[in-house]
Amino acid sequence: MKRIYFDHSATTPVDREVAELMLEYMTDKFGNPSSVHAFGRETRKAVEEAREKVAALINATPNEIFFTSGGTEGDNLALKGVAFANRKKGNHIITTAIEHHAILHTCEYLEKHGFTVTYLPVDENAMLRMEDLKNAITDQTILISVMFANNEVGTIQPIKEIGQLAKEKGIYFHTDAVQAVGSCPIDVKELNIDLLSMSGHKFYASKGVGALYIRRGVKIEEIQHGGGHERNLRAGTENVPGIVGLGKAAEIAKRDMEKKNAYIKGLRDKVIATIMEKIPHVKLNGHPDLRLPGNVNFSFLYIEGESLLLNLDMKGIAASSGSACTSGSLDPSHVLLAMGLTHEVAHGSLRVTLGRGNTEEDINYFLEILPEIVEKLRSMSPLYGSAAELKPSNPCSSCHHH
Repeated sequence: MKRIYFDHSATTPVDREVAELMLEYMTDKFGNPSSVHAFGRETRKAVEEAREKVAALINATPNEIFFTSGGTEGDNLALKGVAFANRKKGNHIITTAIEHHAILHTCEYLEKHGFTVTYLPVDENAMLRMEDLKNAITDQTILISVMFANNEVGTIQPIKEIGQLAKEKGIYFHTDAVQAVGSCPIDVKELNIDLLSMSGHKFYASKGVGALYIRRGVKIEEIQHGGGHERNLRAGTENVPGIVGLGKAAEIAKRDMEKKNAYIKGLRDKVIATIMEKIPHVKLNGHPDLRLPGNVNFSFLYIEGESLLLNLDMKGIAASSGSACTSGSLDPSHVLLAMGLTHEVAHGSLRVTLGRGNTEEDINYFLEILPEIVEKLRSMSPLYGSAAELKPSNPCSSCHHH
């Protein structure tokens, strides 16, 4: 059976070029970058070259890039590091209700340590309202953390406006850009971003490596103690193969982004248009236009997302119903609930995230079997029969953003 991968927001395959380079730094060039001998100098040079490439991807300077183990560590370091370093100035943090758990749980931790956090609501497209943000700011606000793009529904936030507002108010602005790096052009200077987290495995590098951009001059303290690695901010021997791979992936992302995005967007738009046309009782989740190039998120009324996933899996298609980090839990997505969806509708959601390896054939196969699966599951649903009689064929016509 053909196996098709439509879960690129959960993780991407490692690029072959990246993997080959990593292998070299696992076997032949294995020195510790802190060692003074030739083996160490060789890997130190490779780490610094990778730093330059990662910096170039977001228009930062190399000394503003700090390597981490991924998005979760970057989010923790940004929030805790800034909060504890600036607590004399204030104790208030602003974030949104739809952040990744790496942000939400870190905020909950900070609340236990004397900080207050405002969790801003979002509109039905998962978009933050600038008015809400302005009203939430107090003289105690030291940090605003808003994700660049949502991992579940793909909505891209008004980052430039947020950065501008934060700058005017003298407040640090962090963005969890794990889903955006490699898919969205990002210029940290132009967007007035002070801190930005990224994770390698979301853009064809390996798992377990990422970076935190910290604008020069940001007051932050380390949360992990040990040797003086990463300019005293992140103790621990550097993951050289991972870092070198991250640099290569950043270089490839910068080079191919425009072409890759145009290709993936074409596939995504075909999926959205076809589902809306072929399947009744569906709702597109997320912003119709301002969304990640590969993100498709639908709620199918009267069925469970879980059964939809299992049926797709049996046909060789890997998709998801929310964020991979919480897929073990049966609670509906906090993102969909924050957008105002009911529990029932949120439970029927399907997330399809496309990548550069997907083909037109993959899409056609998916669009051929999905309507059959939906129909089969609905025919088994007691809710569907009564609803279909009561309602016109498409109760969600208001959700069609054509």
